Amino acid sequence: MTMRRKISIAIIFLVVIAGGFFYVYNQIYFSHGNYRENKNFEVIKGEGSTEIGSNLKKEDLISGKFYFYLYVWKNDSAKGFLPGKYEINGNMTIPEIVRFLTDQENILPGYVTVTFPEGWTAKQMAERLTAKGFDGESFLKIVNDPPQSILDFFPILTKKPAKATLEGYLFPDTYKFSKDATPEGILKKILNNTELKISEGMRAEIENQKKSVFEILTMASLLEREVTTPEDFKIVSGIFWKRIKIGLALQSCATLAYALGENKKQYSLEDTQIESPYNTYKYKGLPPGPVSNPGLATIQAALYPETTDYLYFLTDPNDPKNTVYSKTFEEHNLNKQKYGL
Repeated sequence: MTMRRKISIAIIFLVVIAGGFFYVYNQIYFSHGNYRENKNFEVIKGEGSTEIGSNLKKEDLISGKFYFYLYVWKNDSAKGFLPGKYEINGNMTIPEIVRFLTDQENILPGYVTVTFPEGWTAKQMAERLTAKGFDGESFLKIVNDPPQSILDFFPILTKKPAKATLEGYLFPDTYKFSKDATPEGILKKILNNTELKISEGMRAEIENQKKSVFEILTMASLLEREVTTPEDFKIVSGIFWKRIKIGLALQSCATLAYALGENKKQYSLEDTQIESPYNTYKYKGLPPGPVSNPGLATIQAALYPETTDYLYFLTDPNDPKNTVYSKTFEEHNLNKQKYGL
């Protein structure tokens, strides 16, 4: 082999080595994963750089776990990782991520998961918050008398009657609240969810029907407490809107339960005479406001009712999912006798 050939091979070898070095250097110090937004990432106690690097790659936050291992080894950072939950930006490089995961200040506060079922009242939600370690009593106070700053911040509340509470506006869902969340912070997170769930299209349809969000939420709150299936939501919604239109009282047991503060299998004649604006046996039209916090299915049913010939309905006491409908008062009375009501 000639000297010139040896020199050429040596140069090629050096170029390959240099190219490889710069490629690896670039992957470590300048590359990032394909995910471009913020993402929650957790370092579990006992995990080392191998597990952390693999998890970062799985979450698409780094280009390759080998480059992560190499940087951690080179900088002796393996023992510096702190267990906890972090919010990592997808544009961060490996050195930035390593520094981020070794800084106590970047650990997110602990979160508490709280689920509010459809049809719960604000009082029930407050009680659950208390059970989860939050200040449920103060939360309920804000719901019943919200500050102007909250009323002005959320467009969904702009046409809420001045004296009405936020009952009905608290969208039932599963939430994650930081352990140090304030009652006002909790309320804002819930209302923000309500804003998202009641879409612009739904609001436009409400306007088109010459109704208000408040009226739709009020109707939906009755449906949550009266029946249980999506099909029945729509049929009962049609019955209630029809009764309002022709001047018949709603005679909703859901409103009696709200007025009396208790649920009963069957309400007495005396119960139906209670003096309360929520007594829809005594007063026609919708009650003064929602009696629960409705979910999306009942809100949609209140907005898009099903038209039928029915004017009455009852729930089978032995099967809550069985709703019995009647077209006439006489037929309704016969059904009540049949089902022992």
